[in-house]
Amino acid sequence: MNQRDIQVLQEMGLTYWQVRKPSFFPDMQVPVIDLPETCKLLFVCSEALDEHDRWLFGRILKSMKLAPEQALLLPPQALDQVREHHLTWCWLAGCQAAHPAGCQLLTSVSLKQMHTNPASKKALWQQICSYDS
Repeated sequence: MNQRDIQVLQEMGLTYWQVRKPSFFPDMQVPVIDLPETCKLLFVCSEALDEHDRWLFGRILKSMKLAPEQALLLPPQALDQVREHHLTWCWLAGCQAAHPAGCQLLTSVSLKQMHTNPASKKALWQQICSYDS
């Protein structure tokens, strides 16, 4: 299943299941996610984003000089399937996971929590700025 299909399922509120022990199914092929070259930021979160979250996400992208087309959302469970990428950033929001190698890591609370917590926005901004130095 490609990344776009996973995002469509997630937007529809459908759960994407992943087999944890593929060794039990020797004939099964483990899906691989190759991110497009245009993807510069991988946003990893386990919660679905509502309109207010998407607005805040867009504002943060704009402050990073990125367009929405340069970002993709993945659930934490799908990170181990990412292979080919040209990422600059990987942002883990409200979750913990092993991020793809070769990109700058940002961590924060979820976007839902960020709306009411100015300190968390400031902490995220400080992380972003620390990579510019």
